[in-house]
Amino acid sequence: MTEPYTICGIPQERGVLIVVDHASNHVPSDIDLGINPALLEEHIAYDIGVANVARYMSETPGYLSILGTVSRLVTDLNRFPGEDGVIPKQSDGVEISGNAITQAEKEDRLNRFFHPYHDRVAGLIRDLDPILTLFLHSFTPKLRIENAEDRPWEVGVLYNEYEAASRLAIQFLEQEELVVGDQQPYSGKDLHATMKRQAEDIGKAYTEIEIRQDMVAEETGQRRFAEILLRTCDKMRTGLA
Repeated sequence: MTEPYTICGIPQERGVLIVVDHASNHVPSDIDLGINPALLEEHIAYDIGVANVARYMSETPGYLSILGTVSRLVTDLNRFPGEDGVIPKQSDGVEISGNAITQAEKEDRLNRFFHPYHDRVAGLIRDLDPILTLFLHSFTPKLRIENAEDRPWEVGVLYNEYEAASRLAIQFLEQEELVVGDQQPYSGKDLHATMKRQAEDIGKAYTEIEIRQDMVAEETGQRRFAEILLRTCDKMRTGLA
């Protein structure tokens, strides 16, 4: 049976917690999404590269990460449980026919994966009181849909109402000579379920960082961004203290 999350690093109070909703493209054997299995290697299935970035960061004392363990096509952990998109019927033009399920089947998936994952994230934040929670994602350089535009940003910073940590993140990432998107490639005011419920609503400092997937598709890029984000978060911790 697939566990709903995995944790990397050593827990430490007042450190940095890294939350990776879309870390995995795994589909449990008892779930049939009704799609070509090759699509599980694409961005619609998971956030390419960021699981290893989080793992490498968590090798440093004071950094702990929690990673979701099923594909976003099974259960999208970065949604509210009542949203239709929590069990997506389509993604970037691809129909997910196997997700035409009953309400009872939907509740079963949420109880297996969604709720235990979010309960554990909430527990870590409650018990460890991190000085910063980093919600880590990656984005495709270009969507599959017709007439999609190229996305020039190398990294994006997303936030909702709370801006302090994200303003610091933008400043420090630009110092790394990266092309930084402020609320790009989309706005955190539109897509913010996890960061809102797990940080903003309880008054905790957070930022969401999105890395363009071609930058972290291989180990060299993953290790590079782990180092960049460690430097960035260390500066942010000082700025937020």
